[in-house]
Amino acid sequence: MKKYLVITVIVAALLSSCVSQKKYTELESLQQNTKGLLDSATVKLNTCNEEKEAAEARLASLQERVDFLQANNQDLINNIGNLTTLSQKGAENLEMSLESMKEKDVRIQSMQDAVTKKDSVTLALVTSLKGVLGNMSDDDIEINVEKGVVYVSISDKLLFRSGSHSVTQKAKEVLGKVAKVVNDKPDIEFMVEGHTDNLPIKIDGIEDNWDLSVKRATSVVRILQKDYGVSPERMTAAGRSYYIPLVDNDNAANRARNRRTRIVVLPKLDQFYDLIQQGMK
Repeated sequence: MKKYLVITVIVAALLSSCVSQKKYTELESLQQNTKGLLDSATVKLNTCNEEKEAAEARLASLQERVDFLQANNQDLINNIGNLTTLSQKGAENLEMSLESMKEKDVRIQSMQDAVTKKDSVTLALVTSLKGVLGNMSDDDIEINVEKGVVYVSISDKLLFRSGSHSVTQKAKEVLGKVAKVVNDKPDIEFMVEGHTDNLPIKIDGIEDNWDLSVKRATSVVRILQKDYGVSPERMTAAGRSYYIPLVDNDNAANRARNRRTRIVVLPKLDQFYDLIQQGMK
C-alpha cells in the first residue's frame, strides 16, 4: 500500500511539472478516487479478516462440540449394549425364578394332596373305630387324633387285673373289635404302648414299672396276632412305664387314668412320600 502512495506522489510531481493545469486536475481527481477505492478495499479486507477469525473460532467451538457429542454418543451406545446384556440376564434370571416358583408350587400342591389323602385315611380309621367301639364307656376307651396321628387309649381296668399283665376275657372282645378295623386297613401300622402309674411294683416275676408296661404291651400284641390274625410285621410293642402320665399321680383316681394301654397308629412315611412323588410326576 505504501508503494502505491509513493508512486502516486511521484506521478503527481511529474505531472505538475510536465502537464497542463487541466490535466493535472483530472489526474488529481483520479488519484483521489483511487485513494478512496483503496481505503474502502482496505476496510472491507479488515472486515473480512475479522469475520474469518470469528468464523474460525466458531468452527473450532463447533468441532469441540462435535467431538464431545461423538464421545457421548459412543458412551451411550456402550451403555445401551451393557443395558441390553443386563436386561437379557435379568430376563433369564426372572424366567429361572418363575420356573423355580412353579416347581415349588407343584411340590407344595403335591404335599397338600398327600396330606389331604392321609387325613382322609385317618378320618376313615377314626370313624371305623368309633363305629365298632361306640357302645363302650368313655372312661374305658378314648379315641382321639393329635397332629394327624390316631390314638386309642384303653383303660387298665378293662384290660388287666391289678398288677397283672394277663389280658381279661372282656378285654379280648374289645381287642377283637380293634383287630377287625385294623385288618380291614392293611396299609396302616401301629404301636401298642403300656403305661403304668408311679407306685412301685412288688410282684414276683415283675421287676418294676418298666417291666410291667412292656409285658402288658406284649400281651396285647400277642392277642392281636394269635387270636385275631393281625400281621406281626405291622405291630410294635413298647413300654413307657409311668413317665408319660395323663395327669399327676397324686391320688387314686388320677393313677387309675394313667394306667392304660395305648394303640398308636403310625404314619407310614414311605407311603406318604410315595404319594408326594406320584403327585410330582
